[in-house]
Amino acid sequence: MTDQKSCMRCHAQWMSIVDERILEFLAENGARQPSQIADELAEQGMVYNPKYVGRRCRELADRGLIDNFGNGIYASSEKGERYLEGEIRLADGA
Repeated sequence: MTDQKSCMRCHAQWMSIVDERILEFLAENGARQPSQIADELAEQGMVYNPKYVGRRCRELADRGLIDNFGNGIYASSEKGERYLEGEIRLADGA
């Protein structure tokens, strides 16, 4: 079990590994569609199905970690960037 007090980037149980990759990617590269995220992650050796990336983007947007601008465009949110910086910890309901 992870110690919540010492964890730099404590994720919730609902999160998957790709969620952190999506958050990091959007924070570094700006707004993109899930298929673009999947393609660019694949170029870095991290292969994920674009439909799966899209589902994870919707989940992250529902929880406020990324912004959904419509037409399948997602971008980093303030909450997501604060999570990446270790400023906030996610609870299982967050």
